[in-house]
Amino acid sequence: MAPEHESLRVLRENVATANRVAHATGLVTAFGHVSARIPGTDRFLIPTRASPMLAEPARLLLMDCDGEVLEGEGTPNSEAWIHARLYAARPEVGGVAHVHSPACVALGQLGLTVRPLHNSGAVAGEVPVFERVGLVRSRELGDAAAAALGGGRALLLRGHGANVAESDVRRAIVVACFLEEAARLQLDALAAAGGDEGRLRYFTPEEAERARQDIESTGPIARAWQYYAALAGGAGREE
Repeated sequence: MAPEHESLRVLRENVATANRVAHATGLVTAFGHVSARIPGTDRFLIPTRASPMLAEPARLLLMDCDGEVLEGEGTPNSEAWIHARLYAARPEVGGVAHVHSPACVALGQLGLTVRPLHNSGAVAGEVPVFERVGLVRSRELGDAAAAALGGGRALLLRGHGANVAESDVRRAIVVACFLEEAARLQLDALAAAGGDEGRLRYFTPEEAERARQDIESTGPIARAWQYYAALAGGAGREE
C-alpha cells in the first residue's frame, strides 16, 4: 500500500475512534461530531448524520470548506459548517471537535467560562463564549463561531456545548475531554465554596502556562489519546 494511502487509512480510523471517544466519555449522546483535515488541503473527513458512537472509517464523508460533500454516501451533519468554516479560517488546524459537554453547558449558563484549577485544564488556554443560542447551521454562523474562537483552542457555545480546534484529530478530542474535566472540577469547587467564585484558586496566567508547557513537553496528550481510544474500543493509532 502506498504511504499516502496508508496515512489516509490511519486518519480515517482515528476520526472514527475520536468520535467514539466523544461518546464513551459522555461528551455526546446522539449528537456531536469530530473531524480531521486531509493534510495540505481544504478538505476534511467527518461522519454522516448519526450518533458519534456509530462512526466507522469506511463511512466518513469528505467535505470542503464551502460545505460541499465531495465523496461518501449519506447526509452530512447539519452543523458541518462549524468544521468547514473553522478549517477555512485556520489553515494550521488539523482536527475539530464539536461536543455537547454537560459541565461546559452548565458553566456557560452560569455566565462563566472554563478556567484552570488543575494541570490538564490549562491546556485549552483562554476559553471565550459564543453567546448566540441555537444551532450553527449556516456558513455565516460557522464564520461567526470561528471568529469568536479566534486563534484559540476551545470555545464554549452557550446552552450548546463546546468547539475545540487543534493540530490533529487526536489532540482535538483529548483537549475536549480535558476541557470537560476542567469544567466539572470548576462546578464541584463552586459547589464546595457555596457558590462564591472568589474562594476558588484558579491558576494565574503564569501558572497556567507552566502547566501547559509541562504537559506539552512530557507526552501526556499522546498517553491520554491511547487511554481514551482504548476506552472507546479503538487502537489509538499514530498518524
